[in-house]
Amino acid sequence: MDFSIYQSATAKTAIYPRRWSLAVQYLTLGLTSEAGEVAGKVKKAIRDEDGEFSKERIDAISAEIGDVLWYCARLADEMGLDLNDIAKQNIDKLYARHNKGTLSGDGDNR
Repeated sequence: MDFSIYQSATAKTAIYPRRWSLAVQYLTLGLTSEAGEVAGKVKKAIRDEDGEFSKERIDAISAEIGDVLWYCARLADEMGLDLNDIAKQNIDKLYARHNKGTLSGDGDNR
């Protein structure tokens, strides 16, 4: 699915405060909450299954990643950003770092 189409489709399921500043705060909190749920499922695989990932666990993680994507899409939309543009800018940045040999390390401007 195209990111722009997905981003537009998420608007149909958006239920949160319409005041812009509250919407951004709500979506940011939702994004971090859902990312935490991904991390929790990975943590439990390490704790309970010696780091093995069953199909059921992978499916559950996939669902949580989908929730992360929804919050990213809504946050981008509220800020007037397009996920296609964000994805392209991100991959361009990563390829530039790869080409310079700076994928590892610290800092935003590597």
